Amino acid sequence: MNKKLDKRKLETKPYKGVRDFYPPDMAIQNYIFGKMRKITESFGYVEYGASILEPTELYEAKSGEELIKEQTYSFIDRGGRNVTLRPEMTPTIARIIAGKRQELSFPLRWYSIPNAFRYERPQRGRVREHWQLNADLFGADGIDADAEIISLAEQILKELGAKNTDFEIKINFIGILTRYLKTEFKLDDKNTNTLIKTMDKYEKISQEDFEKITNDIIGKEKSAKLLKSLKEKNFEEFSSYKEIKYLEELKNKLSKSGISITISPFLTRGFDYYTGMVFEVYDTDTENNRSLFGGGRYDNLLEIFGAKKIPAVGFGMGDAPIQNFLERRNLIPKYTSSTNLMLCALDSKNIPYAQNLAKELRSNNLNIAVNLSNKKIGEQIKTADKQNIPFVICIGEKEEKTDKFKIKKLATGEETEANKNEIADIIKL
Repeated sequence: MNKKLDKRKLETKPYKGVRDFYPPDMAIQNYIFGKMRKITESFGYVEYGASILEPTELYEAKSGEELIKEQTYSFIDRGGRNVTLRPEMTPTIARIIAGKRQELSFPLRWYSIPNAFRYERPQRGRVREHWQLNADLFGADGIDADAEIISLAEQILKELGAKNTDFEIKINFIGILTRYLKTEFKLDDKNTNTLIKTMDKYEKISQEDFEKITNDIIGKEKSAKLLKSLKEKNFEEFSSYKEIKYLEELKNKLSKSGISITISPFLTRGFDYYTGMVFEVYDTDTENNRSLFGGGRYDNLLEIFGAKKIPAVGFGMGDAPIQNFLERRNLIPKYTSSTNLMLCALDSKNIPYAQNLAKELRSNNLNIAVNLSNKKIGEQIKTADKQNIPFVICIGEKEEKTDKFKIKKLATGEETEANKNEIADIIKL
């Protein structure tokens, strides 16, 4: 064995842009996922899953050139195949649906919370590996389906504790912007697409960078006009479009359910597969005024698999920006261990009794840890406290003989006397 390798110190930090989840971090993620699952399933959506590995061509076909060249983790496997770690879930679910289309009964309401990878600059609320709720409705067209998806997204935020003033929902219709740019600025397809992608980055890049790109495409004077419209949110040019009338109808429908949305004709989404309504949800905090998540309608995606067109609408809600959103508003619950009680043995000979007691208590749906360290009882209690375990019971000869115990609540120091049959009820209070 190489002695130099033996002395090498390995880095303890995770790969740049990904996260380790210690128990308190895992508790936060599970809390968020639990709320997501609760509301999504309450709307009748059922969970599915898929491998993180996909053929690269799946994303080349529909996700956009920028995504493949700049943001994916792609490689050639040992069989010579081009493989990509999924950067998003929508193409995957389209593949799954297309594969068994004849066996499925529509409309389908499916959801998943998978991890995905994107190679981009890590920053607060944006990481290279993230988890994302994906909720999709297949086989339902029209305004009611679009309204359901937006309602579902809004209800999840409310379940997480958000108020109406904490976020803003913006909607648009794919195709409006393309038609406007081609008509107003006489652009070809290539320059239109470039300008749309630049406008999508409007709130993410500096005004100087924005003007530099748009000046090259439409000239300084027209660029200034476009920038002015974006800043002032002047959308009068779009008022006669039929798509705007559809969005107004959708807005009125959602308003009756207490959901407020804003029509924003300059809103774009960064994927090429959208075909109709698109939406994004923004944090209204002035120090974090950014997009939290979004989605829209993608009726044509199954066609790349040679499958018949199926209407589809959905959204993706990432864990990192949502956690950031909640933390800024103190909406994350204080961490408490999933372990309800630690049994501390005064002596090693008391451990077998403690283990048998733990077994009985677990049958009452309690999570019980037995301290096996043989440390002094004070140190064992400190261990439970540091691990955020709310209750401890210390077991010695007296407890073994009488089957009576003192249950200590570590947060307050309060002690409650109980026999074996009363422990579960006290812990669950």
